[in-house]
Amino acid sequence: MKYYYDLHLHSCLSPCGSEDMTPVNLAAMCALAGLDIVALTDHNTCGNCAAFCRAAEERGLLALAGMELCTREEIHVVCLFPTPYHGEEFEAYVSRRLPPLSNHPAVFGHQIYMDAGDLVLGEDPRFLAGHTDIGLEEVSRLAAAFGGAAFPAHIDRPSFSLLGVLGLWMPELGFPLAEVSRQCPPEFRLRPDLAGLRLITNSDAHYLDQVWEAEHAMELPERTAAAVLYWLQGTR
Repeated sequence: MKYYYDLHLHSCLSPCGSEDMTPVNLAAMCALAGLDIVALTDHNTCGNCAAFCRAAEERGLLALAGMELCTREEIHVVCLFPTPYHGEEFEAYVSRRLPPLSNHPAVFGHQIYMDAGDLVLGEDPRFLAGHTDIGLEEVSRLAAAFGGAAFPAHIDRPSFSLLGVLGLWMPELGFPLAEVSRQCPPEFRLRPDLAGLRLITNSDAHYLDQVWEAEHAMELPERTAAAVLYWLQGTR
């Protein structure tokens, strides 16, 4: 069956995300857009995933917990997990590999924790927008070890992307697919090093008006987190 997805969304916990991107607001916008499967992927944290997943499920959506991990090389990789518990376990590991830097909200933006009713629980004092000391070559294996799957984000962009940094797709890194942005030019997809690689597109929304109407779909036998992760791991 065909299910419409957006697997790269940010909340108010991302310092570059709008403070209007609360769990309830984001879930409601995703439902209004006609999406079926969604994932919250804040920068280097899964701290709002439990709240978002609950708010999304209350609106009839399947929600996965996720994170947009920034590697040592400053490459963004989307990591997705079947439940908030799995995401939080992954975050506990990632936290130990974040640099000991503090966020400056006046400069970088607030990093707001909320519950499933949009009650503010506090702010994350860490600087979440920076890079970890996790190497790109570790990410696919690490995500799988915590029950999840990973794919490089917006590889067609010049910054914070695998191709922007490394210049060439490397199959040995273990990623079965990659994300390209909505603005990706057709000729980019014809690169010889991307031959045979599955490419998907998500919104990477940081503001409510960046959540698209349902456009991109996956074929699944059932709408479950396990089926989504199986699809992402290269088997449709």
